[in-house]
Amino acid sequence: MTAAPDQPPRGERIAKWLAHAGVASRRDVERMIAEGRVRLNNAPVTQPATFVTAGDLVTVDRKLIDPPARARLFRYHKPEGLVTTHRDPEGRPTVFAALPKELGRVVSVGRLDLNSEGLLLLTNDGALARQLELPANGWLRRYRVRVHGNPDPAALARLADGVTVEGVRYGPIEAMLDSVKGRNAWLTVALREGRNREIRRVMTHLGLPVSRLIRLAYGPFQLGLLRPGEVEEVTAKVLREQLPKALPASP
Repeated sequence: MTAAPDQPPRGERIAKWLAHAGVASRRDVERMIAEGRVRLNNAPVTQPATFVTAGDLVTVDRKLIDPPARARLFRYHKPEGLVTTHRDPEGRPTVFAALPKELGRVVSVGRLDLNSEGLLLLTNDGALARQLELPANGWLRRYRVRVHGNPDPAALARLADGVTVEGVRYGPIEAMLDSVKGRNAWLTVALREGRNREIRRVMTHLGLPVSRLIRLAYGPFQLGLLRPGEVEEVTAKVLREQLPKALPASP
């Protein structure tokens, strides 16, 4: 029996294509499609399963989107007092407004809240951001944390078994007491889950309100000597070494 000839490539799903282009995450792109904001070759896109091929024109909110470029990753030292969002309804200063314009459109890998500082990863590829955020990666996030109060080393050690706070179960947390000065103490805290405001909620549960929180590392990527507000690109060589399965195929 003669084999059927190979079918021509269908291209890439538009939600994935726009995520690789850095517009938004796939989930957000699907929402944009449902809202009628995405067009392909000047026709409204109604299904996320729509495919984009070379030469197609894609617009979001009537703005032409450039085809996905090479995936890039940046280390950024987020200062305290910036929110990790593109637009803030309260008018607070944002991370993305503070970034150098030459970076172009980027999205964050996870978030740091308004009062937190330290390492924030940024990428021009929304699909890559989603991959780096997946709990399945099991990447350790390490923090330097200043708390008010007198930490009990035994209570800190018990966090390694996980803890339930106000009905929410948090996974294992490594917490070590580094130093004490007066009524303040510095801790090194590491976790793999990284839920919203997890460290602050857990430490408050222990009677240790957090007065400063600095992220030092996200998986293999370190804050290093970056000063607040500085941004530095991760080299392509390091990306290939650390993320061989997460990087998308070259466009």
